[in-house]
Amino acid sequence: MKRVTPALALCAVLAAAVPSQAADQPAHRDSYGTKAPYSPEQSPRTYQKVPAGFTPVFTENVSRHGSRSATDSEDGDLILALWNKARAADQLTRKGAEFGPKVQALLDAMAKVGYGNLSALGKQEIQDTADRMADRLPALFRSIAANGEKIDVVSSGQGRAVDSANLYAGALATADPDLKPLIGATRTDKDLLYFHKAAGGAAYRDYIANDQRLAATLKSITDQPKTHKAAYSVLRRLFTADFVAGLSGDDQVAAATAVYNLYAIAPAMSEESPDGKGWGMQRYISTSDAAWFGYLSDAEDFYEKGPGFSDSDITYKMAGVLLDDFFKQVEAEKAGTSTLGAELRFTHAEEIIPLAALMGLPGSTKAATPGVPYTYANNPWRGADVAPLGSNIQWDVFRKGDQYLVRMLYNEKETSFKAGCTPISKGSKFYDLDELEKCFDRN
Repeated sequence: MKRVTPALALCAVLAAAVPSQAADQPAHRDSYGTKAPYSPEQSPRTYQKVPAGFTPVFTENVSRHGSRSATDSEDGDLILALWNKARAADQLTRKGAEFGPKVQALLDAMAKVGYGNLSALGKQEIQDTADRMADRLPALFRSIAANGEKIDVVSSGQGRAVDSANLYAGALATADPDLKPLIGATRTDKDLLYFHKAAGGAAYRDYIANDQRLAATLKSITDQPKTHKAAYSVLRRLFTADFVAGLSGDDQVAAATAVYNLYAIAPAMSEESPDGKGWGMQRYISTSDAAWFGYLSDAEDFYEKGPGFSDSDITYKMAGVLLDDFFKQVEAEKAGTSTLGAELRFTHAEEIIPLAALMGLPGSTKAATPGVPYTYANNPWRGADVAPLGSNIQWDVFRKGDQYLVRMLYNEKETSFKAGCTPISKGSKFYDLDELEKCFDRN
């Protein structure tokens, strides 16, 4: 997830003003945005029963990598430079005095893990998700082993995605050693799983770099009085009033954002904290201030990766390559041309978020009307729900004779397909493959 930073240059035209109550107090987890650690959203004990006579014949997923360290030390370096200046001038508060050493310890822990690499929590998240897949589909994996079907593992090629893929595959092999020779070496497909940086994402990258409406909208959301008020509040916990007053408005927002970013990444690094008890970063930012900066983070992700503007599909159209692959794998299974029992894919928030929007998954169905900026009050989109660390989308395929059914799990919750797709019966989470192909215009 990109950092939330204040716009430093005025845009020619600003979008409509955003009301200060835009970020209604969210649940605590929401304030972490897409840095929220993973947890499954449904117990398998509550899943619907597979319709009578159907047996599992294939499964496929796409998963975001697990919890990780920050991608660099920029936030910590910025705030420590400010902290050292305040300490030299004897302008630290009591909380501020303890904050610097805590930041340094967190930076040291992230450097040890490796910036951008999976944390211990992230590794466990991925392995646990694989174990739950094996537990959900024991008959499928017994059949895969008995028939010698292959398990294909593919990643974006980025280190944390490759590591997640290998950990996931390793967990499946540990659960059933007979699967080990059937699991292929993790291969890379950037066009499929890093499409925002591949050839298919050229128009999208131009949008991010040059679209004036996007820039104006994000500036109007970020550069408003409530942001400056929250920034001052964050810094006053750490520094004296005179010290904070000596910073420009933009510098205050940048510094407060750095504090927020450290707060947001800390849960992902919980296992590396002293005695594994957590870093306690919530002590240095109030719930309301964290909620506001979490909203700003969500707003940026919403417009840059998610549903975005209602009159444009630029942010998610490119995810079609990934949705196509989901269908191609199931179609090959139905046609009898597949040698696979499972297709496992590992990627990033930049792919999960647009795919969720393209598929019309819960929380990603509503785009923003131009001139009416995204807020927590007018839109259900939340980064912590749509694409937390370790988030995943899975299709399980079941067969009876010539009929194939598909069940979708989104972060391990049974999830209906988009509006217009009709399940096999009212309230069912199982869909006939022919119906899905019709609903998604595959025919």
